[in-house]
Amino acid sequence: MIRFEDVSYTYPFSDAPAVRDISFRVRAGELVLVSGQSGCGKTTLMRLANGLCPGYFRGKLKGRVLVDGKDTALMPLRDVSRLVGTLFQDPEQQFFALGVEDELAFVHEWRGRSAEETRERVRRAAESFGLSSVLHNSIHELSEGQKQKVGLASILSQEPRVLVLDEPTANLDPESTADLACRLRALKESGMAILVVDHRLYWLEGVADRVIVMKKGEICAMGAFSLLEDEGLRHNCGLRDCHVEDVRRALPEPLPQEGSEEGAESGLRVEGLTFAYKGRKNVFEKADFSLSPGVTALIGDNGVGKTTLARLLTGLNRAQEGRFFIRGRQLAARELLGRVGIVLQNADHQLHMKTVTQELEVCLELAGRLKADDGKDDGKDDGARDFSVRELLELFGLEALAGRHPQSLSGGEKQRLVIACAFAKKPDVLILDEPTSGLDGANMLRIARALELLAGRGACVLVITHDLELMKLSCTSALRLPVGRKASDGREEKKEICHE
Repeated sequence: MIRFEDVSYTYPFSDAPAVRDISFRVRAGELVLVSGQSGCGKTTLMRLANGLCPGYFRGKLKGRVLVDGKDTALMPLRDVSRLVGTLFQDPEQQFFALGVEDELAFVHEWRGRSAEETRERVRRAAESFGLSSVLHNSIHELSEGQKQKVGLASILSQEPRVLVLDEPTANLDPESTADLACRLRALKESGMAILVVDHRLYWLEGVADRVIVMKKGEICAMGAFSLLEDEGLRHNCGLRDCHVEDVRRALPEPLPQEGSEEGAESGLRVEGLTFAYKGRKNVFEKADFSLSPGVTALIGDNGVGKTTLARLLTGLNRAQEGRFFIRGRQLAARELLGRVGIVLQNADHQLHMKTVTQELEVCLELAGRLKADDGKDDGKDDGARDFSVRELLELFGLEALAGRHPQSLSGGEKQRLVIACAFAKKPDVLILDEPTSGLDGANMLRIARALELLAGRGACVLVITHDLELMKLSCTSALRLPVGRKASDGREEKKEICHE
């Protein structure tokens, strides 16, 4: 169904090809996983498979890409899209409507299907992905994981013959990831050809028929899933682990803070937090919790309220009730943003300057921490010392990108930059929303070490994450939503059944 024959491709205004001499095939009923370090050519491979290269991006193509025996370079994109369904890493890029129901119905109405058939396809898609309860919601009210489910539900309702997925698990909780693996196995059995581009590997063990490892635009390894057990290959190509332990049960709840006088506490404490969106039931009701300095995972199902809590802790949303204490001092909602840093899931929303260096300089200046980058020791200990631009560039591997425009960076590079900007503020509390989604193994390790460094300087780091590898590397406790829920949420049995 998918066939690459000696394919090389060069983007417009680029001298070097993004991919070179690529040959492989995906038969009907097969799933092929593509992985590799950021910038290795994975996304270009996906765009070649669905016709966006060169159909949309133009550029220079050598060799042939065939889908169902047809040369995609000779087909209009509209015809390729009837054969190939694509889920992008950021599903918002492919949404046309503002509501979930309208989005699921859009393509069927556009193709001229009857109202009855459209309603039935929408109903089946919503039930299949657990979206019935949010069917009448605005897409902008959904979590990132729910948006991914809407995108995938819309694609599969069209019944394509080929499915291309770009980082499909980046924002999914582990249970939803396991469910997706089950679904892909069933789609394989129905005869669909599936190409998955992902940094996370473990979830496709027993599902992927072959694995392609990319490096610097070329295929450096191809074979069965077992080839990923080669530790040398994973290290050389920046891959993540192929077997991942679920550490959520092992992570303890954060210990309560002792004492309530100013200065007696060293972290964050929240009392009686109550919040609801207008016309909705309470997301939080009289919730109490506290965080000590260190790295804490904020975990829970997609849509349970993790991002909402992050916005409440920074004052971006106003709680109906609740008191917030940082280092023992009660703060009003308007004061929180001065002491709490936040890194959003969509890095584009937090980048505004013309160069990477300017982004960091402005953040340091606004925080009153800009200093000369002379490399000299200022005599302060690590906990009191501010970061410099040079230190931040080195810490996050951005030295070679210092003069680049932030919007020209890859998704993973933007993520590292916005985290560096948050570090510039040296906040008492830092909240990161899925900071490693879309990051390869090497950069995930870089972020984990940076979080440990900030926590070592006395900060409370709260990481909203479904990334089991990150939890194992850097998290010492876990705050579970709904607040007070035990580690087991009753869904483990479903996960095990899916993997039989």
